[in-house]
Amino acid sequence: MSEELSLTPETPEEEQPKKHKQRKNGLYPGVSDELAESMRTGWADTELHGLEPIAQAQHTAARRAALSARFPGERLVVSAGRLKTRSNDTEYPFRASTEYAYLTGDQTENGVLVLEPTTDGHTATVYLLPRSDRENGEFWLSGQGELWVGRRHSLTEAEQLLGIPVKDVRNVADELREATGPVRNVRGHDAVIEEALTDKVTAERDEELRVYLSEARAVKDEFEIGELQKAVDSTVRGFEDVVKVLDKAEATSERYIEGTFFLRARVEGNDVGYGSICAAGAHACTLHWVRNDGAVRSGDLLLLDAGVETHSLYTADVTRTLPINGTYSEIQRKIYDAVYESQEAGIAAVKPGAKFRDFHDASQHVLAEKLVEWGLLEGPVERVLELGLQRRWTLHGTGHMLGMDVHDCAAARTEAYVDGTLEPGMCLTVEPGLYFQADDLTVPEEYRGIGVRIEDDILVTEDGNRNMSAGLPRQADEVEAWMARLKG
Repeated sequence: MSEELSLTPETPEEEQPKKHKQRKNGLYPGVSDELAESMRTGWADTELHGLEPIAQAQHTAARRAALSARFPGERLVVSAGRLKTRSNDTEYPFRASTEYAYLTGDQTENGVLVLEPTTDGHTATVYLLPRSDRENGEFWLSGQGELWVGRRHSLTEAEQLLGIPVKDVRNVADELREATGPVRNVRGHDAVIEEALTDKVTAERDEELRVYLSEARAVKDEFEIGELQKAVDSTVRGFEDVVKVLDKAEATSERYIEGTFFLRARVEGNDVGYGSICAAGAHACTLHWVRNDGAVRSGDLLLLDAGVETHSLYTADVTRTLPINGTYSEIQRKIYDAVYESQEAGIAAVKPGAKFRDFHDASQHVLAEKLVEWGLLEGPVERVLELGLQRRWTLHGTGHMLGMDVHDCAAARTEAYVDGTLEPGMCLTVEPGLYFQADDLTVPEEYRGIGVRIEDDILVTEDGNRNMSAGLPRQADEVEAWMARLKG
């Protein structure tokens, strides 16, 4: 990685002085007047004209209109966030805050959406960094100049793409400091904006804004459903990729599985929606196993929990538990079939008008029955469920909302989420599991070290539900046949 920058990378570009600071330990002592003059001239005009709005522009406009109606007369501020340092002068890949991307469709760092109150609603403005300045040299001297990290859209280009008036973000903090009247801000993304608003906001009012935006995402519009299906379809192909290379994973480690799925995510999407769980053998009993550094052995199970995130930041979340050698053993199939039956009951409970908890309760009832039937718990089943005794081996809830965040709508009020009612357009996961820890002396030895989870992405429809991830088989015989076919 090249390192000949002349600016300290921790200094944001919009805060750079006109005279660029020399980088410590840079190999060049400075910039001559002749070089500076050379770099200022001789560049073609690359402005783009006649750009069409992004695909979700009409949907983001509707979302902003709903937000405006919810908070009349108040200034509303939503930030994209800033780059975060990974080590020294390298940054983590930027991912815009969900609230900002949901309302604008923009994904660039430092962006800020401001809704200014008017007599009949709000005027929306997006504040963005303009193109790198060629006159003062920041385009090649700044660590975030476009010769180092790539071209940004001009403010005019961004305005055409987003369908929102766009201004220079380098002025927004000062403008917000001068703002009067009630203000709400989505916190946690941009310290500069929060400092500018520190005497104008309250934690309670800001939390109300965050909660509203979380709940607003519960029912997906047509664009969002299409993006979620794209994410799921790419995820299906990613799972197929993994099955085809299980022999190479056996020769290396779980990392080969992680890398294989990641390749699909980067080729067809933006990234993975969350850290892939590539858990072979007893690692499947660790719910969020993301170290992915363990052995992959024939005869063990592989629990693969992974999802592709689309370029518009919608993610899938799918899990399959696969026999690494292509065939479930007798005990593996016994446990797998119990989880499959549990998931079938859960999926059947997903329908408009049902309580959000219904699919969880249906799935847990089946698992409790199995644990009593196998002699691991003393019945009756109702007692087991009342005391939550099955949770020693089921551990987690049976699903969650899905969208731009893998655990979407997380800030919603309890009465609107887990105690709420399902509506058409909601998308959620149904993911029961059984996990018998390798050191669990309360179960027979043959159970120990086996973990099984099956997870699908379910869309609530007008008359029931649609399994968006049905492209991946779930029933044990079908899984085995599918794996055999992929392995050729």
